[in-house]
Amino acid sequence: MEQSRASQSKRPNPPASIVRGRGISDNPPNRFEQRKAEPDWEHAVQEELQEPRRVETLFLPDHSQSIISHNDSPDLPFRHSINPYRGCEHGCVYCYARPTHEYLGFSAGLDFETKIMVKERAPQLLEAALENPRWEPDWVNMSGVTDCYQPAERRFGLTRQCLAVLARFRNPVTIVTKNSLVTRDLDILAEMARWRGAAVLISLTTLDADLARRMEPRTVSPRQRLETVARLSDAGIPVGVNLAPIIPGLNDTEIPLLVSSATEAGACFAHYQVLRLPLAVKGMFVTWIEREFPDKKERIFQRIKDLRGGEGRLNDSRFGTRMTGEGIWRETFSGLFSLACRSAGLQPQSFALNTSEFRATRPKQTNLPGLGD
Repeated sequence: MEQSRASQSKRPNPPASIVRGRGISDNPPNRFEQRKAEPDWEHAVQEELQEPRRVETLFLPDHSQSIISHNDSPDLPFRHSINPYRGCEHGCVYCYARPTHEYLGFSAGLDFETKIMVKERAPQLLEAALENPRWEPDWVNMSGVTDCYQPAERRFGLTRQCLAVLARFRNPVTIVTKNSLVTRDLDILAEMARWRGAAVLISLTTLDADLARRMEPRTVSPRQRLETVARLSDAGIPVGVNLAPIIPGLNDTEIPLLVSSATEAGACFAHYQVLRLPLAVKGMFVTWIEREFPDKKERIFQRIKDLRGGEGRLNDSRFGTRMTGEGIWRETFSGLFSLACRSAGLQPQSFALNTSEFRATRPKQTNLPGLGD
């Protein structure tokens, strides 16, 4: 065991761009697996000098028997969520959902971006869930784990099909995405918005196109995200922005400009969350910062530790602090965000949705002949 830990601690960092167009270039060990594969980085570097390799995305069927996930977290504003896909091609280096791929036998690294599980029966499962007499009308969130408008959606269209089901049942929905593909579904969302049945949050991390490209290699630019906010707003759909994650020492100073730019584009509410680094994400993020921002790494790491209690930790999974942090940096970000929202006339809260319009399509029970009136 000690030898294994020693070898893991000496694990070499991957080269900067062995894999073109991906956030992570390697696959850190799966914490549930005993066998681990170590790439030959020396050989890989020699290949990289000629041409960075490409890794194609593999789509795999997901045979889940249910589609609505439920939670009782005090940190989340929603109790129900839908995720048509597992894994995400956006490849965001900071994504807190990466470790969920380890439950499937994959790695939280490159596997998370290139092995996408597709819930092809998601619309049918959703319809069955809403028809169930035990379903109590409540709004559901799409993209509670991975982005429902990631590139896979262009091919499979499961998000649009699920929206159509929700619209038919008149069950409200919120969507969180950083992809402009959401505008493809303006027709459904605008119709739902007429009875306060839909709201959209666009994830906005930075207005620096170069930083966004490095952090989120396979999603749209900041300019396109603001254009998406404008299109949703023009269509009468309540739209807000989610400033997430706020990374101390990297993008935190952009909070006022992010809020004002979003407001000018048409956003009517906003949220923010600080960086979370659970499990394997921590090591991958540290490697990425050391590679991309060596001159800022000490400041970034120290501020993250201060945000997490000042005890040398880079992550804190406790309810109540995992989304906001604690101490002076929590107060700083909260104050900066609140001031920015007041200055812009933006509401730092969610849009209230209407659950009273829900209509079940299940047939009403009728009496059989001779068994009563």
